[in-house]
Amino acid sequence: MICRNARRLPLFHTSDSTMKRLALVLALLALSSAPAWAQNGVLAKIKKTGTITMGYVDNAAPFSFVDGSGQPQGYSVELCRRIATGIRGQLGLANLETKWVALTVQNRLAAVRDGKVDIECGTVTWTLSRQKDVDFSLITFVDGASILTRIDGNLNRLADFNGKRIAVISGTTTEKVLKAALDKRGIKANVVLIRQRDEGLQKLDKGDVDGFASDRMALIGITLKSRTKTTSFKLLDEDFSVEPYALPLPRGDHDYRLAVNRVLAGLYRTGEIEKIYDQWLGPFGRPSLLLSAAFYMQGLAE
Repeated sequence: MICRNARRLPLFHTSDSTMKRLALVLALLALSSAPAWAQNGVLAKIKKTGTITMGYVDNAAPFSFVDGSGQPQGYSVELCRRIATGIRGQLGLANLETKWVALTVQNRLAAVRDGKVDIECGTVTWTLSRQKDVDFSLITFVDGASILTRIDGNLNRLADFNGKRIAVISGTTTEKVLKAALDKRGIKANVVLIRQRDEGLQKLDKGDVDGFASDRMALIGITLKSRTKTTSFKLLDEDFSVEPYALPLPRGDHDYRLAVNRVLAGLYRTGEIEKIYDQWLGPFGRPSLLLSAAFYMQGLAE
């Protein structure tokens, strides 16, 4: 509101002390209006160091694995590379170094929570309990848990595993949902805990277990990469869970999560995700209707 009786003040004749106060106020306003990442958080660290630290788990082909030269590769790894490029552009950096850190299924979430890595590029299922420790990106893939078994074992359904042995990686969502599915259906199977996928396939090949439970796509990937030539494997016709994958991020860093999701949404919106899918997952078939819908719905506009 304009007061007509107010005394007019000179526009330019201001004392030195007033100018100093004005400069201080403007400086404080500039600081308060600066984006949060300019002051703290992962984006500030990335901009200061010129490095983004990314974690991965080997033996999770085709999502994350190490090639012959020792470099991380796979569908999730490629998404993280795109994220690194996108964040470099968002921060206006001429260069951004990517530091890769090898993790295990057991310590991958703790590495994100404790700040050892800025993001984990693998096959982590987004759950509410995990969100107590870490945040998650947009969904990157939708899979289902199944059981790999020997083709000569005459095991075709989950109910056929009554009295049988099923290997599963400890600390995964598959362990939890497998036990719940067995309990719900009254199936008395012996659940054998292992630490990594290679171990599960080896036990199955030797006959130490009758089945190996994990995410369907991961089971396909490890079978195709396996050097085992003496045994033929098959997957059950049924899944016993739905596994929405997302990339774990440090909890509470909203600006960093937005930067990550901005890149992913762009890939989904432009259809670039189809090229990435075809490169790493194309041999396994076209995206499911559920996955295609997830890409479509998450192609958020700027």
